[in-house]
Amino acid sequence: KQRAAQHGEVSPGTGASRNVSQWESGSHRVTVVLGAQWGDEGKGKVVDLLAQDADMVCRCQGGNNAGHTVVVDSVEYDFHLLPSGITNPKVTAFIGNGVVIHLPGLFEEAEKNLRKGKGLTDWEKRLIISDRAHIGDLAFSEVCESVCPLSPSSAVFDFHQAVDGIQEQQRQEQAGKNLGTTKKGIGPVYSAKAARSGLRICDLLADFHQFSERYKVLAQQYKSMYPTLEIDIEGELVKLKDYVEQLKPMVRDGVHYMYEALHGPPKKILVEGANAALLDIDFGTYPFVTSSNCTVGGVCTGLGMPPQNVGEVYGVVKAYTTRVGIGAFPSEQCNDIGELLQSRGKEVGVTTGRKRRCGWLDLVLLKYAHMINGFTALALTKLDILDVLPEIKVGVAYKVDNETIPHFPANQEVLHRVEVQYETLPGWNSDTSTARSFEDLPESAQKYVRFIEDHVGVPVKWIGVGKSRESMIQLF
Repeated sequence: KQRAAQHGEVSPGTGASRNVSQWESGSHRVTVVLGAQWGDEGKGKVVDLLAQDADMVCRCQGGNNAGHTVVVDSVEYDFHLLPSGITNPKVTAFIGNGVVIHLPGLFEEAEKNLRKGKGLTDWEKRLIISDRAHIGDLAFSEVCESVCPLSPSSAVFDFHQAVDGIQEQQRQEQAGKNLGTTKKGIGPVYSAKAARSGLRICDLLADFHQFSERYKVLAQQYKSMYPTLEIDIEGELVKLKDYVEQLKPMVRDGVHYMYEALHGPPKKILVEGANAALLDIDFGTYPFVTSSNCTVGGVCTGLGMPPQNVGEVYGVVKAYTTRVGIGAFPSEQCNDIGELLQSRGKEVGVTTGRKRRCGWLDLVLLKYAHMINGFTALALTKLDILDVLPEIKVGVAYKVDNETIPHFPANQEVLHRVEVQYETLPGWNSDTSTARSFEDLPESAQKYVRFIEDHVGVPVKWIGVGKSRESMIQLF
């Protein structure tokens, strides 16, 4: 207030200044967990750890293309659409308007994890869904198996997923390469959203006749673009209508719900990012990216909350680098090192089952992610995978045409020509999986962590040396 008064904006004691004070004292900050590479960094584990002390855990973007694995009491849960913090029975899980929701996948995921253990008991009573979220499960029969092959059990195929597969096939035929999508239909749903022809949860729960008419129009649009699709419109509308009663108790006006959470009794609110910085639609390695903003800006637009409510922003980064699918990967190791990291790290995608490409840690990439997100701390995961290496390389700079460049290139062709400049650090040749404090780590492992902190300018708050919660070493 004093600073405002000095600039003549408001005088001390006025109503305007009191309103500012009430806003500041009455609003809460959310803690955000984001991927700092190409995904698969271990965000689910960090969220699970923080969720033990949280009241709410939110998803703000993406769809069931995410893949987060959480180990609780020796039970391994796999999440694609549900916030992974839902394993805490005291947590309310919130799926925001920026998420595209595949309704069959949502219920199947919950039931599958419910069968594994007690982590999802009463999940349907602890899940809130924004009414503004778009629906990503417009299902139709796919008859063109030569264009978009189906498994024998997939007689009725998700419409957007079918389109995703056809688009990938067309890219392969026309340009000789595809994007390497998860084929979960995420791109087509976001495309419909941007084209203003998408359908939302609020539409499904309001006037079903109007919803049906809009659904038919959308179906015809896709059929005109993809003649190989055979559309059972009435059959799929019956299935969608069946979800109405199940969904009603879960759905809220998302903006109002978040506002109440941020301005009511104090709550610890956690936001779980999906995908990662280098897959962001604007800042990632375009076009080999996802269709949403996976960086910190997506938190505000995907939940309907203002930026001043963003508090801590934690970046999750592996002790090395991985990527699923195609696209430039400057520090990739197509050799014995890459194979060792892949096998020791069990680097297979949770969502796709594809082997992940592996390489050395790339600090140019990590600093770029920090520029966009403003990380307040890092979680460094899977340090134990490096235990057997006699020496470890870390990418610290890029050269193009023999000249060092000060930025991360936007253009894919330029990124393919990048020569990574490495610094070589000594390995530690010892098991770190039983370490439970920073001091328990070998000296060379400690130096590796400090090297990362010094180059990026962000402190490391957690170090992961195994799968369980107990394997996350907290430094401060």
